[in-house]
Formats: sequence, structure tokens, C-alpha cells
Amino acid sequence: MSNIKFKKENVLIIGDPHEPFTEGGYIDFCLGVKKDRKCGTVLIIGDLVDSYQISLRDLDPNSISARDEIILARKHLKEWFKAFPYAKLTLGNHDLRIYKKASKHGIPEMCMRTFSEIWEIPKRWEVSYEFIINDVLYNHGFSATKNAAITSAIYNRMSTVQGHGHTTATIAYSASPRDCIFGMSVGTGIDRSAMAFSYGMGFKEKPIVSCGTVENGRNPHIHTMSL
Repeated sequence: MSNIKFKKENVLIIGDPHEPFTEGGYIDFCLGVKKDRKCGTVLIIGDLVDSYQISLRDLDPNSISARDEIILARKHLKEWFKAFPYAKLTLGNHDLRIYKKASKHGIPEMCMRTFSEIWEIPKRWEVSYEFIINDVLYNHGFSATKNAAITSAIYNRMSTVQGHGHTTATIAYSASPRDCIFGMSVGTGIDRSAMAFSYGMGFKEKPIVSCGTVENGRNPHIHTMSL
């Protein structure tokens, strides 16, 4: 791999991992796409962790404890840090669950540890709500509709890549007299058999385990994982 000339302008976009409930082999799959598409920039599109036990909704009484979930997620995250020493991470709604729960109970953010401290994120990872790379906007997104990414792109008049919608892996375009932009939803990296996703077992649409790439800010692609 050391002889491969990775291009900084080629971006690998990793779908929501939701650790510790990630599909087995998903890291290796993403590494393979990174190598094949010569991606010199790696971006995780949010929901790095699931924080199932910190949810405000009803929980499965058979699930693991909040403490055990955090310990297991930290263990799994070490594999991500090893596989991708340099990465960008956009914060997703699950990443922010702990802060929303604290806020609900009157705990100000100044009393909380940062996301990077809680999850022992390496200093070589950049954490933000969004990034702009080669005139493409990357953020987690907070709508799971089929048209969420292209709708956001049209509002911003900027090509946009999003996650959040586990059952959506799409690319759509919008043209004007001045430009042609795209919106891409990259799918997810979850193991849908995990108890954290039992709510979706009866849904007709199933999660699409995939990742995305954008080359030179212009050429978006979706890569699905064979399960």
C-alpha cells in the first residue's frame, strides 16, 4: 500500500458506524475502497458511536448497560484509529445524545467533557459539525428522507454529502444556468441485527451498508458492501 499514490482531493466518506454496533468487516471494506479509489482524505459522516443507552426513548431491557456499551465502543474505536490515523469526523445526532440528555436534566455543557475526551479521539482526527472540501459540503444531516442531500445542496447551492439515512444511498443532481451540483447520501455501516436497531426489523426498507467517494470535488460514487 505504501507505493500507492493517494490523492488528497479524493475523499472517502464512511457511513454512520454507530459503534459498538458496526457491521463486521466494514472497516476492511472501507480500507479497500480507500485503496482502490486512491483516497488521500478520509471523512466519517457522523454517528461514530450509537450511545443507545443514553437515548431519551424507551430501551430494550435486555440490552447491555451504558457503562458496558461505552467500554465496548472505546475498544472498537481503537480499530478505527489504527485503520485511519488521519480522519475528519462530522458530529451526528447520536454523537450528541449525551449532551442533549444532560441539557434535559439541567446540566450545562461547561460541566461536560468534550466528545473527543469521552471517546479518546486521537489528535490527528479533526472533529466538527461540517467540513467544506473542494467546494463540497460534508455534514451528517438530520433528515432521513430520500431527497435530503440534494435538497440541502439546492438550498446551499453547493454539492453536499450527508449520512443519517441508513436506508438511503443515492446521488442526485441539480443544474442551473450557472452550475451543476450533486447531493449524495452515503448509506451506513451498521449491523442491522444488533439490538440497537431492533426498532427497524419490521420496516420494508433495510439499511444499505456502503460508503462513498468524491473525486476532485466533482465525481461522486457509492460503493456497497457485499454482506
